[in-house]
Amino acid sequence: MTILTAPPLRPTSTLDGRIAAIAVTTLFAVNGMLLGGYGGTLPSLRSKLEITDSQIAVMLFCGGLAGIVSMQIGGRLADAVGARRITLAALPILIAASLTLGLTSSYPMAVLGAVGVGFGNGAMDVSMNAIGVQVEAARRKPIMSFFHAFFSVGSFVGAGTVLLLSLVTGTSGGQIVLPVMITLAVIAIGVLVVLVRITPAAATVEHTVDGVRSKIPRVAWLLGIMAMAFGLSEGTAVDWSSLHVTDVARVDSTTGSLGLIAVSGFMVVIRLLGDQLVARFGRRAVVRFGAVCAALGYAMVTLVSSLPLLLAGWALVGFGVGMIAPQVYAVAGHLGGGRVLAVVVTFGYASFLCGPAVIGFLVRHLGIHHAMAMPAVLCAGIIALAAVMPRSDDDLTA
Repeated sequence: MTILTAPPLRPTSTLDGRIAAIAVTTLFAVNGMLLGGYGGTLPSLRSKLEITDSQIAVMLFCGGLAGIVSMQIGGRLADAVGARRITLAALPILIAASLTLGLTSSYPMAVLGAVGVGFGNGAMDVSMNAIGVQVEAARRKPIMSFFHAFFSVGSFVGAGTVLLLSLVTGTSGGQIVLPVMITLAVIAIGVLVVLVRITPAAATVEHTVDGVRSKIPRVAWLLGIMAMAFGLSEGTAVDWSSLHVTDVARVDSTTGSLGLIAVSGFMVVIRLLGDQLVARFGRRAVVRFGAVCAALGYAMVTLVSSLPLLLAGWALVGFGVGMIAPQVYAVAGHLGGGRVLAVVVTFGYASFLCGPAVIGFLVRHLGIHHAMAMPAVLCAGIIALAAVMPRSDDDLTA
């Protein structure tokens, strides 16, 4: 049964046109690229600083807290002054944080870099999704999966840069962190210059009716619970897949980055197909199928240890989780703009960044191989939670 307790909120103006879609696509791509570089260099950063998995977990947790704060501020400001301004202000923070991680020579500095990543990405995440929802509303057909596909493309490029630079320069281990972060930061700065010129002004979103501020609809909290489940599952895949492959398959840290490459690559595949699947089968069916695939993938990586089978399991995880977030965030944005997005994305973001830290503590007590059972269970739970999703977009406008 679909649970919708408020009519969809419409912005005061719309974004349309090919340039708007290109700009939003680019925002998602550069965001994914920087986060992919961050996740892909974690094994090498661990080697460079000679830190433990528990210290990695603390670092990720600090970044998650910064992201939660930033997201609440960014979501409300996106509605008040337009999501374009917030997105373009947050991206330089994310770039600076990436450079900090590349230059770090101490654990406290690495924690500071992680906090910067969380703060910059938190505001950028919710605001670029808010712009994306407005573009989708103007087009009157699904496009959010396409935007999220290019987040995955960016993440694939960011993680792949680790392997590429290692092959080109002959550098590996801790020495690869700085070249990767400098390369990605230079690319991101160039992209930012273009984005400043082509990103259109986004609509402001009103939350008052006859002078009375409207309440956040109940469905936002239910969508938030779903976001917690897929956020931890996706965050674990991004932050722990490389480490998992490195330790379980007993390969070097550079080869271990293939785990994140597998996750990101298959997320790209399904997200490029996602809008057509939504148009044909509806958001609820797409989310449920994705949850089944992700649960099976996580179950697989807890049971196998050879490199090919581990990569196959992580690929199935990426294929599954890639279907879920665009649909949940699209429903949230259509219902209530940046304010509701901030609620739902915060749940997902908190799990995305803090959840992997929880996994880190499970790794310490259960071992990295079997800690992946937790996201398998959560993905299975999404199958039931998907009842809150609309069967089709007609239910959003009913």
